[in-house]
Amino acid sequence: MSSELRGRVITPTQEQLDAVKYNSDGLVPVIAQCVATKDILMMAWMNAESLSMTFREGRMVYWSRSRQELWRKGDTSGDRQFVREGFYDCDADTLLFIVEQEGKGACHTGEFSCFYRKFGNES
Repeated sequence: MSSELRGRVITPTQEQLDAVKYNSDGLVPVIAQCVATKDILMMAWMNAESLSMTFREGRMVYWSRSRQELWRKGDTSGDRQFVREGFYDCDADTLLFIVEQEGKGACHTGEFSCFYRKFGNES
């Protein structure tokens, strides 16, 4: 089986898609959580097109605010994210995807999770 096909394709209803609340820039925040470790991997943004592509491809596709373009996670780094489940919160203004993280991890710094820094002095 090709690694491109490892993600789960999700077919949302039109009602579910219509419920998603995008901000004034047409974006919705997305949290990616690792299916194996339950670690929160990263927060990024999606627009309607990247959300549709994520559902259709079973791979996480985000919107890069800095580059103003679609960003298929892992195309350059090899650290791809494959969809396992997708959720939207009670207000439908934040999305959560449970993903299989491939490669070293989600963070561009080389860390597994973008949330590796902790507030406070305790270890």
